Amino acid sequence: MKGRMIAHVDDKAIIEEQIEYYRRRAPEYDETSFPPGDPLAPYGHQLEKALERFRPSGRVLEIASGTGAWTAYLLRHAATVTALDSSAEMHDLSRTRLGNDPRVQYIQANVFSWEPDATYDVVFFANWLSHVPPSSFDRFWRIVRDALAPRGRVFLVDEAEDPWRNEELLREDFPEGPSVPVVRRSLGASGTFRIVKVFWRPKELQSRLRELGWDVAIHVTGPFYWGEARRTR
Repeated sequence: MKGRMIAHVDDKAIIEEQIEYYRRRAPEYDETSFPPGDPLAPYGHQLEKALERFRPSGRVLEIASGTGAWTAYLLRHAATVTALDSSAEMHDLSRTRLGNDPRVQYIQANVFSWEPDATYDVVFFANWLSHVPPSSFDRFWRIVRDALAPRGRVFLVDEAEDPWRNEELLREDFPEGPSVPVVRRSLGASGTFRIVKVFWRPKELQSRLRELGWDVAIHVTGPFYWGEARRTR
């Protein structure tokens, strides 16, 4: 994680603000995340190829499933997908994208207060770990552990740095400097929201997860990384 100076923010308050931001952003999420002529598309293709090689088969839990863009890729191999997201608006968009696929079960919940009611062969999350507050990191990975079957696997995708730093469209505004993992994002008339944004150094993330009992490998493509993990204890 770049820098060690952490802003003193209330985890619960910042998470609630983050949830509200994504609820309000839902209608424009795909348009702004994947704009025409997306300069990051080649890296996205590399991430998709990595997931294809991983083959997320069996029962899959997708955390922060959003509009279903990654759910569609999971369904190429998964028997079922449990799509967990805090936003009903995101779930509605996902249902439309996927044509109400009966293999997908939707759960609306804040992952930090959610308890798995089943175990899964694969736990998947994309562009989510960077939104986990540093003080909640260990707790989040305990939730992942509780959700995994004994031989279960994890696949994750995220940003190693701000890929939009030179783009006006989604440029991050770090109000207290880039060493502080809180950014402000504006949604026009809806106002400005604080969002947790932690850019992990891949090697540091790999080391941290190994300390928590994970056999993990992190790979980098451009400003993004993907990782594969299994429990070691």
